[in-house]
Amino acid sequence: MGSQEGAANLKKHGVSFREVASTFSDPIALTFDDPDHSFDERRFITIGTSIKNRVVFFAHADRGEDRVRIISARVATMAESHAYQETRARQR
Repeated sequence: MGSQEGAANLKKHGVSFREVASTFSDPIALTFDDPDHSFDERRFITIGTSIKNRVVFFAHADRGEDRVRIISARVATMAESHAYQETRARQR
């Protein structure tokens, strides 16, 4: 995510690039394909806990080894957060 996109996302959704990137360290984060939103690149949706201990939901695309393009990010809705927390509880 470029600096302008990151600043716009932070202003609109209250989630920074740094916070979103920290979600990749969540061992129980859930990632799944997002085939409906792009024909040019393979996209994914991830939901996980950030360094701020918030559940975040974001779209991204892989850009090679250890490179990810964040497309959009936001705090998870209550329903998304609840489903994620239930999945975490089952995996313990």
